Amino acid sequence: MEDLEQMIESVKNWARAMRVHQWTKNLLIPAAWFFAVSDPSQRAMAGGWRPAVLMCGMFASFCFVSSAFYLFNDVKDRESDRLHPVKRLRPVAAGLISAITALHAAVACFVIGFIPSVVMFFRHVDRWPMMAIVLLYSVMQVAYSCGLKRIPYVDVVVIAGGFVLRAVAGTTVLDVRLSPWLLVCAFSLSLFLALCKRRHEKLVCEESRAALSGYRMPTLDMLVASSAMVTLAVYVAYTLVPETIGRYDCGAKLAFTAIPVALGLIRYLQLTYSRADVGRPEKIILSDRVLWAVMALYAASAAMVLAWR
Repeated sequence: MEDLEQMIESVKNWARAMRVHQWTKNLLIPAAWFFAVSDPSQRAMAGGWRPAVLMCGMFASFCFVSSAFYLFNDVKDRESDRLHPVKRLRPVAAGLISAITALHAAVACFVIGFIPSVVMFFRHVDRWPMMAIVLLYSVMQVAYSCGLKRIPYVDVVVIAGGFVLRAVAGTTVLDVRLSPWLLVCAFSLSLFLALCKRRHEKLVCEESRAALSGYRMPTLDMLVASSAMVTLAVYVAYTLVPETIGRYDCGAKLAFTAIPVALGLIRYLQLTYSRADVGRPEKIILSDRVLWAVMALYAASAAMVLAWR
């Protein structure tokens, strides 16, 4: 019984170290499937079992590759993490997983993450962009871990760029088009979340991250508000451009889905300035009932608009 409890505890520690809960970020990858299914001109590319298998493969690639870099970062930052009220509880910083074991696991995760894209490349040479996206994401993460994360404002731009790559990854799997407006929207939304996170970290424990000393609170507040407004403005523009209206054949009705988008941004701003733990966006998004209601409202409004076209 004691051995079973130790095994369960070990599994929990590894799940925390690999940030399994942050795999939710990779749900942006199947977004391309949703838009392809909703687009009559591209619906055929998203049908059948093959696109589903390819999408699952790309999702798995990003999950394991991102976990590899989470482990690598935890090893590099274990000393500074011990100064943070929350990060000091991470398995590597807390000494629950040794640094060398974490590095071995990081290599294993990276190899596992690369397997789906490599297999797809050799079976379908025309799918080489899948492997290219995973490689580009890996290079970006190496650059971030080895220096860019110490440069104020540049670090959040790199984080936002990672989300854009996730969105592009979904399009390479299905070989479909994704509106540039949506890519810009994904970038500005990711930048908004990253800036909110930096603001929270600067208030809680500035010593926990090297770049935080270069951030200034008035500048952060201005950028947080600006990125939120840009996100909403770009999304509204996306719903009203002739390309979108023609693609979904729903007139200007899609603009109504901007209402829950605005509500979601306002709610997140409220949480940020009420000093909620926006240092972990995935936790806030998964636990806040208001945000869940807003996401449900968005899904319902989008479904109704597409059903009524």
